[in-house]
Amino acid sequence: MKLPLRARITAWYFAVLLVAFASLAWISDIGFQHSIENTVNDASRANLESIQSVLRRTAPKGIAAVQDELNELADLWAGAGLLQVSGTDGKPIFQSPAFAKPYTPLPPVASTEISFFTDNLDNIQYRVAVRKVAAGGQVFLVRAAIPTEPFDQALDRFRLILQGTLPLLVIFASLAGYWLSGRALAPVNEIIRTARGVGVQNLSSRLAVPPANDELHRLSETLNDMLARIEASVQRITQFTADASHDLRTPVALIRASAELALRRSRTEDEYRETLSRILATSEETTHLIENLLTLARADAGAAELHFNTIDLVPHVEKVAAEAAVLAAGKSIEIQKELPAAPIEISADGLAIERLLLIVLENAVKYTPPGETVALSLSNGSGHARIEVRDNGIGIGEKDLPHIFERFYRADHSRSRETGGSGLGLAIAKWIVDMHHGTIEAHSEPGRGSRFCISLPIASNH
Repeated sequence: MKLPLRARITAWYFAVLLVAFASLAWISDIGFQHSIENTVNDASRANLESIQSVLRRTAPKGIAAVQDELNELADLWAGAGLLQVSGTDGKPIFQSPAFAKPYTPLPPVASTEISFFTDNLDNIQYRVAVRKVAAGGQVFLVRAAIPTEPFDQALDRFRLILQGTLPLLVIFASLAGYWLSGRALAPVNEIIRTARGVGVQNLSSRLAVPPANDELHRLSETLNDMLARIEASVQRITQFTADASHDLRTPVALIRASAELALRRSRTEDEYRETLSRILATSEETTHLIENLLTLARADAGAAELHFNTIDLVPHVEKVAAEAAVLAAGKSIEIQKELPAAPIEISADGLAIERLLLIVLENAVKYTPPGETVALSLSNGSGHARIEVRDNGIGIGEKDLPHIFERFYRADHSRSRETGGSGLGLAIAKWIVDMHHGTIEAHSEPGRGSRFCISLPIASNH
């Protein structure tokens, strides 16, 4: 079972403090021992040098004079140090009583350099400095000892203090860390509380952004941006569902009404044919609407696949222009095309490009009065293929122009059903252009027609 974040932070804080304080105690203990050793060695060296000075001053006067001076020095050091001076034969000339009692044999001294070792003399631990000293034509072996017990007791007291205080310090610091982590995580708990209250009914709610420019500030801003995107998506889905339901309800109701009227009484063959023709036409419109809805649904889900190949755009434009001419002939509208002689190659899905062009041309034909013209041109410039479709139709109002590529949006609401439009064609066209990394723009004035400009990157720059 995983611990809460606050408990985990405190546990890590406790572990770090424990390691840090333990390391500090270990380093302090080693430093204390090293300091004691240096202090004791320095004291032993000083005592040994004092004995050496006495020997060099009194040795020429004889052994008796040496013994007298050393005796006075031993009285002066009473309780603070021990001394022993031996001749070349190893027999003591003078020694403190502790050296006279049995103890671990002292190591031999082979040079005039000072050497140090630790030993127990009279059940007390001493630090002993040993050196050969030449004085008055003789060589003496000198030992000076300093008791280490006071220093050892100080070290023991220091260790007891560490053992008693460090656990308390770690526990106290961990409790303080637990409190501080609670304070630090308070904004996170506020974010959680606010986020739990956000639902489909109140997606407009936003998290409070802390004033400090830290991780919590960036987290709150990121979550608010995410909520804004979710809100926009839900609004689009809600609007999409409402518009789709409305657009599907009308043809279904028309099909049902036509069938019910036809079945109320016996009718002539021509009347039945007329009713069936009306039902067929409505069914075809409904099928086209459903296909468009499925296209956009697959696009939203990322399941709509396009197959890109390097294609020559010119023949595709010619093909769509020919298909649009058939539609335009019913309204006596002429499709004027201006195409280059040289090929224009782009990386694209040929069928998707044809559908894009047909949507724009159909849209132009629908809203162009009979007897007018629709102009289609293709050119190559600045690494992009540029397609323009111009008409002399009713145009698009300034307030409608920014929204014509939105789903189910119709600039001419009064004529949408009359022209058979569902408000999805330009949305699909925009999706196709985006998938090809291109742009599509519309320029229009009411009563003066519209101009759609499509720009697609050519193959070499794609």
